[in-house]
Amino acid sequence: MTDAPEPIVRMPLRVRFHECDPQGVVFNAHYLAYADMASFEYLKALFGSHAKLTERGIDLVVAESNVRYLAACHFDDELIVAAFTQRIGNTSLTLRFEIRRGTEPVTEVTNRYAWVDTRTLRPTPPPDDVRESLTRGR
Repeated sequence: MTDAPEPIVRMPLRVRFHECDPQGVVFNAHYLAYADMASFEYLKALFGSHAKLTERGIDLVVAESNVRYLAACHFDDELIVAAFTQRIGNTSLTLRFEIRRGTEPVTEVTNRYAWVDTRTLRPTPPPDDVRESLTRGR
């Protein structure tokens, strides 16, 4: 992993039985769900809630995801999902997620989101105060 600044949020998570495949390891798609859960905690930490953004007519939608698997996770593992601001674009936001079991890195996820108008779902720049909050939170 990287020598990054402190994450915006660290979300604890315990692997549930139904998230494991017949091999006894976490099914790969669940790591994206873990990142999605942490993204809502990220928004809560910076803005109070996801709803505070949608009430203003803006939202984030996933445009691209990249997952790098480093080690398998199993039922009842205790994980920490850390969320970092990687890039603030004109109409996009890239978040990086590090998933760890203790100090062991197990997965890295990068999601690029597009800011959209909630009525049209067309790309739109976030308001200046939202951009400032993202920049301060880096």
